Amino acid sequence: MATNNVKQIHSFGQSIWLDFIDREIMASGKLKQLIDEDGVRGVTSNPAIFEKAITSSSDYDNDIVELSKTTDDNEKLFFGLAIKDIQQAADLFKGIYAESKKVDGYVSLEVSPFLALDTEGTAKQAEELWKKVDRENVMIKIPGTQPGLAAIRQSIAKGININVTLLFGLDRYEAVTEAYISGLEDHLAAGHKIEHISSVASFFLSRIDVIVDPQLEAKGEKELVGEVAIASAKKAYEIYKRVFSGARWEKLAAQGAQPQRLLWASTGSKNPAFKDTKYVEALIGPDTVDTVPLETIDAFRDHGIAANTLEGGLDQATATLAKLKGLDIDLDAITQQLEDEGIEKFNKPFEKLLNAIEDQKSKVN
Repeated sequence: MATNNVKQIHSFGQSIWLDFIDREIMASGKLKQLIDEDGVRGVTSNPAIFEKAITSSSDYDNDIVELSKTTDDNEKLFFGLAIKDIQQAADLFKGIYAESKKVDGYVSLEVSPFLALDTEGTAKQAEELWKKVDRENVMIKIPGTQPGLAAIRQSIAKGININVTLLFGLDRYEAVTEAYISGLEDHLAAGHKIEHISSVASFFLSRIDVIVDPQLEAKGEKELVGEVAIASAKKAYEIYKRVFSGARWEKLAAQGAQPQRLLWASTGSKNPAFKDTKYVEALIGPDTVDTVPLETIDAFRDHGIAANTLEGGLDQATATLAKLKGLDIDLDAITQQLEDEGIEKFNKPFEKLLNAIEDQKSKVN
């Protein structure tokens, strides 16, 4: 029997996590099947995913009724629903967490998107969610905004696993690695062990090309269309290899510290002209994670090609990014725009979700 294409990715040192969660996928056994047959090794969630899960099914209605007896706060009610799902998924991945020696098997839950620019609020809620989920293999997601950096460091310093989300730019990514390493140093200096702490830095891909490609086409640079996000990711991996080596890192590694792996996010192709497995195929390589929507997993299982591609074409990636400057395309401004839009893209479904919860409460009261 031919090797499953998705499972094959793992042989190149990359972990595939599912970018989706709802109650049906767990109750039906589909998530367990993805673990067993496709080698899926973790789950990520975000406000948009939960909005879809909760508003498009009746699976949450009874819990909404019960939780509404204990709180009038719709955000608290939402986290009550979400925590139940995250705990169930974390328990499903417990075996992978143990077998991988705490490298994989994580399930991610994001702080409220309304806190994306609030350092103190983010750090406080990250700790609250960490304690409420009460699973070693949960990651709390914190956006990698400028105010998020201090919250990331504080959370790591408390021994909390963190998935840093909404990363688009290389400078910000490097600042995130600094926050992680500093947080580990803080935890160690406070007399704690650090080998149990895990973190990923989620670098978003296809959204970059959505913004850049029309500008390239307008300038007649068709050969660069669909190449900028992948070039940025390859350069991010170059930073990863540099940062997680050398004297400072080796000191932490000697205490059992895990490097903060790069995680490729937004890997579904948004341009119908591109192959639907384009972003997955281009960035397979060691010590990385790719969080993939269900439809992309299905597509890769059917016709994806697994090969060690991440470290190929580095010179070309460097040249691609250099060429943007010559074309007066400001990638730094674009990545900041994407971060701002990314916050808004999570705020809107979160607002919709809270309204839906309010509606559901009013139906039963």
